[in-house]
Amino acid sequence: MLKKTRIAVMVSGGGTNLQAIIDAQKSGIITSGEITLVVSNKPGAYALERAASNGIDTYIMDTEEALIEKLREEGIQLVVLAGFLKILSPTFIKAFENRIINIHPSLIPSFCGKGAYGLHVHEMALEYGVKVTGATVHFVNEIPDGGAIIYQKAVEILDGDTPEVLQKRVMEEAEWILLPRAVEEISAKIGRGEI
Repeated sequence: MLKKTRIAVMVSGGGTNLQAIIDAQKSGIITSGEITLVVSNKPGAYALERAASNGIDTYIMDTEEALIEKLREEGIQLVVLAGFLKILSPTFIKAFENRIINIHPSLIPSFCGKGAYGLHVHEMALEYGVKVTGATVHFVNEIPDGGAIIYQKAVEILDGDTPEVLQKRVMEEAEWILLPRAVEEISAKIGRGEI
């Protein structure tokens, strides 16, 4: 049997996407990988509590250099950005080339790039007046939200949507479905030596 791909999930906030991955592991959607570390750049992030209550080790990011060292020590093979609100340096990206994926709450190339994160993305979509938004899972490169797209899923915008209502719908209908699927697919490819 193939060894499971060792996954680090990087977070900054509540960790709803982290929870979706944890739940997918428990339900058997993710079988090729296992979250072995949750990293946060914010010591008080609720995501760290989610990790601890599921028996997953946590790490508070200080410098990128120390983090790279920690991830290598832990044998991390896949880095998942799940609401991680910090731009990673080219040095970090090169250290885990083609091994970092991110979830973004829009259909890239719409409403993405610098400053487009969290609720801001949904505010932008509503201000622009688009009828459809969604989520994208993509590889991470040096350009914010610029890496190759793995999965996208459209979500309808309804009359009367607020940014908060839209955010919740995009999470439920797209993010929490796509991210676990992508984690499983990439973990399996790493396990087979294809990446």
